[in-house]
Amino acid sequence: MSGQQVDTQIEGMTTDRVFLEIFKNRVQAIVEEMANVVLRTGFTAFVKETGDFGTYLLSATGETFGSPLDTGYSLSLGIPVEDVLATIGEWHEGDIVICNDPYSTGGMATHLPDVYLLKPIFYDNKIVAYGLCFIHSSDVGGKVPGSVSPSSYDIHQEGIRLAPMKLYDKGVLNEQLLRIFLDNCRIPDQNWGDLRALMAGLHRGEQRIQELITRYGLLKVEQGIEDLLSYAEVRVRQIIQDIPDGAYEFWDYIEDGPGGYPVRLRCRMVVAADEIFLDFKGTDPQVRASFNIPTLNKQGHYYLVPALIRYFRTLDPSIPWNSGMVRMISNDAPPASILNPEFPAAIGARAATFIRLMDVLTGAMSKAQENKLPAAGAGQAAIVMLAMTDPVTGKRKVGVIQPICGGSGARPMKDGIDGMDFAVGHLRNIPAETVEADMPILIERYGLRADSAGAGKYRGGSGIELQLKVLSPDTVLTARNMERMQFQPWGRLGGKAGAAGIAVKNAGLPDELVTGRIDELLLQPGDSVTFFSQGGGGYGHPYERATDQVHQDVRNGLLSAESALNEYGVVIHDDEVNEAETAAVRAGGERKQSPFDFGPKREDYETVWTDELQLAVNAALLQYPLALRDYLKRRTMQDMDARALRGEVPRPADAATIMNQLHQSIVSQYA
Repeated sequence: MSGQQVDTQIEGMTTDRVFLEIFKNRVQAIVEEMANVVLRTGFTAFVKETGDFGTYLLSATGETFGSPLDTGYSLSLGIPVEDVLATIGEWHEGDIVICNDPYSTGGMATHLPDVYLLKPIFYDNKIVAYGLCFIHSSDVGGKVPGSVSPSSYDIHQEGIRLAPMKLYDKGVLNEQLLRIFLDNCRIPDQNWGDLRALMAGLHRGEQRIQELITRYGLLKVEQGIEDLLSYAEVRVRQIIQDIPDGAYEFWDYIEDGPGGYPVRLRCRMVVAADEIFLDFKGTDPQVRASFNIPTLNKQGHYYLVPALIRYFRTLDPSIPWNSGMVRMISNDAPPASILNPEFPAAIGARAATFIRLMDVLTGAMSKAQENKLPAAGAGQAAIVMLAMTDPVTGKRKVGVIQPICGGSGARPMKDGIDGMDFAVGHLRNIPAETVEADMPILIERYGLRADSAGAGKYRGGSGIELQLKVLSPDTVLTARNMERMQFQPWGRLGGKAGAAGIAVKNAGLPDELVTGRIDELLLQPGDSVTFFSQGGGGYGHPYERATDQVHQDVRNGLLSAESALNEYGVVIHDDEVNEAETAAVRAGGERKQSPFDFGPKREDYETVWTDELQLAVNAALLQYPLALRDYLKRRTMQDMDARALRGEVPRPADAATIMNQLHQSIVSQYA
């Protein structure tokens, strides 16, 4: 790079390339340092071990110009802070705002355990930036330990709600506000410790920005912030121009919604020149459960775009990681849909929907760029929590045991990653020794799950097997965001779908029980729960995989010899590959190269529930009051399933008729 002016195609930019690169690296160093402060001073395992927190720098107008990549939660681009800034109105030095309520923050927070702090950064009595950070609290009250239950049906069940308010006003602590917050959660000391860690991170960011201004001058730093955002925008627009113009449709499901029916997420991604429009019409209505994502349809919302911005930065890792990357992305998440629910919809388990939405956008982009996107990953981040009594001290303990993810999807040129899905790659595991030292439990097994990876020329990542045993009476286990228990992570271009997840209580004992998705599970001393997480989907036909790679997976315990034969056509005797028999098996096998392998359960479901039929049901719902839609949808689907069992073929035109009859029966009884 030279010290000349940046290319004239970046209109209005005045910062030269050399300083812009220096400035980018300095900003990145600041947010990484902020994150490291929080990591080292946090109290709860979910912060100091798992790293579920974020530290960001915002421009004076509220755009994220600094976000960490190495530590904490990096999916911060497109955080809508404008409502919070407007709510506070008058800011002073020493102010710190606290909030966690999605509806009053305009979609800045997305569920109540995410507790945000926002601090203005002044220089010469002028706000030049804001520091923003959050922790995922391990508990903010509500009906279950950990505050997140999939079965919650309104936000009032999910914990204490904080609209944007000043925790510190001109440096003075609002002790009454703090007391209200801490008195309404199960872990007040830990929460206060985590908030103090966030404040330490904010103070460090403020200090470093002021040092930056002292070194370079206020005008140069302000211009650098704006030009850094513009630079990211231009670089992303150049990438989008290489994507063929067109409309690309894809959908996927959250499992076991109300009534047991899957909840569909549907996107029509429109690429035109250097812009992308995400049309979510056809996505299911908000549900009477906690899977709703409160985006308020804010444009480029950070819970709608992560699959795209990760793709952009994969193609060009030098792009500044800031909100300039989402300026060209617009979206339409229909009102009262699961992606734009109306108050007081429950939103605690919104991460399950967010992860599936990443799969939806990855699938849509796969249709636009066939050979550049991976297969589907495990598709879950099940947060396992325990609330129990220490049998020695008698004290109550509430804590995260482990985030259980699974394998990532195979890539067009490489295997998937074992034990970690790209969608939740920011989450770190908690060492078993740490868990056992803090809670009266035993981790009996924690390793990779055999025969879980989707087969392919490049196999998916293997899932995880975790078995824990409790040692204290009346232990309550929650495991939010368990997904892909039925519909498997899909494979690509001949690759096979990965294994679905499963959970088992007291595996191998007479009272063994397959639990399915866990909301609350009561356990007694000696009870165990084993989680088997999903493997990622495979990429390319399995018979194209090198035999030595198949053999190595067998030796490593990731693949059985039986699966090596059935999935890959590789014959292994006495720990050696029989090349002649393998060649014969592979020569006689079918080499189907379907674009997507969704697995038999989804294919069976969509034999009846076609895209047209699901669209017809959603369209018919729009004429009824919001409070009735979830019920009418369930009952209509039950009626149509009954018809299918009788051998009838449900027609899209039947949806409106059935729904009208149901509604009339309700109205007539009321009248």
